[in-house]
Amino acid sequence: MNFSVRRREESRVDVTPLIDIIFQLVLFFMVSTTFVTSPGIQVDLPRSSAQTIIREKNDVNVWMTAEGTLYLDREPMSWSALTDRFASAALNDPNTMVIIKADTDVDHGRVVAVMDLARARGLTRLAIATEASAESAGLPAPQEKSEENP
Repeated sequence: MNFSVRRREESRVDVTPLIDIIFQLVLFFMVSTTFVTSPGIQVDLPRSSAQTIIREKNDVNVWMTAEGTLYLDREPMSWSALTDRFASAALNDPNTMVIIKADTDVDHGRVVAVMDLARARGLTRLAIATEASAESAGLPAPQEKSEENP
């Protein structure tokens, strides 16, 4: 009779394949994911040859889309909320500049209404954002066609 104690073999779970699979999944999701860097406010700014505005940290940016949506510092605003935010900005610093970024399809009257609202709340430094035109970017300007009179 053999009364010797048999040693049980320890069972080990190899986690290396599991780590490989998880690493591949992480890589797949990192490569296939798109990152959004802007809030998606689509505004087609008008062209201008004017100089750029010197901006400060406390500037207030107002976006006006062609659909009629107002954004203040990248968050959607109603007209009354915009009024309140202009008033609080004027209380904090009356020299705060309001930069209006209106789409080219926005009515001139709506842009003037936002400017009047800012002035009424005490913000007198106003600017309208534009994109650089071909002349200011150093590119040749497009030739205009002139009609010849007989």
